[in-house]
Order: sequence, then C-alpha cells, then structure tokens
Amino acid sequence: MPRLQAAMASPCRIITRALPDLFATQAMIELKNIDLRTDAAAQRYVKDETVSVEFAPGDGELMSLEGPNRYTRGDALVTGSTGDRWVVSRERFDAKYVPANAALAHGGAGSYRNRPAIVLAKQMHAPFSMARTAAGGDVLHGTAGDWIMQYAPGDYGVVQAARFAKVYRPAG
Repeated sequence: MPRLQAAMASPCRIITRALPDLFATQAMIELKNIDLRTDAAAQRYVKDETVSVEFAPGDGELMSLEGPNRYTRGDALVTGSTGDRWVVSRERFDAKYVPANAALAHGGAGSYRNRPAIVLAKQMHAPFSMARTAAGGDVLHGTAGDWIMQYAPGDYGVVQAARFAKVYRPAG
C-alpha cells in the first residue's frame, strides 16, 4: 500500500484496464505530464548502439513491445541490436543518427549509430502507461522494471529492462 500511496502523490492516476496480449489485466499507473528533470529518482544516461534501418515506403503502424508506433512515408523503421523494433520520425532520425559505415549515404537503408546524447531515465517498479508526447499520441506501456525515457521536455519513450541494461550507460 505505501507504494500505491507514493504513486498517487506523483502526477499520475491509477487505472485498471485490459491491455493487448502483451500485458495481463492489472492495476496500472497512467503517467501524464511528467518531467524527469525534477524527479530525484531519474538519472542521466547515454545510448550506445548500432541499429539497422529501413525507410517507410508509405504510412503504417509498427507494433513494438511497448505499444503501437504509427509512421508516415519516409520515417525510419529501426531494428535495434536486441531485435526490438520502433519508429523514428524522419526529421528526428536525420538529427540523431549517422551511418555506421562511411560508404552508406545518409538516408539509405543500412546500419546507423545514434549520435551520443544524454537522456533522462527512471526505472519504474509497477506497470504503467504513458503517451509518447505531452500532447498525446501513441500510448506506450511498461511493466515493473522497465524504464521511462525523457528525450526532451514532453518527449517520452519506454524501454524494457533487459534492453536498457544492454544499450544504455550512465552519463559521465
């Protein structure tokens, strides 16, 4: 009960709903308008990973482990080193990724590395859900042990615990 009371003190509410096959029906924290810059439990991390990328030929939806990822023509469809898949908008991809091989022209399908950037992350100890952005968008889901990522104010992600341990390291 103390954990539930602590969860209720933060900017969130508890909901109960049946989620896709990935999750059982259980009490879940619904996070809204969080800001990890002011959360003492959040820490700074850097991602270090080479990923495989192809670019969307049209609009669609990719189902990641954390929830649906809608995309439009030209967005990056990314497969991480752990086999997980997600979508990065083309504008964001161009700013955050560089070809892993100098022979690959930026924008072509192939291997890319993320530009080192510090992100805020917090490990959750109960199931949760949150919108991808403060304005809404796709709803992502996490289980106990997964991580909330804040890439910028109002820009969020969810990373499973095992993947987080493999590709993120504490920022210097």
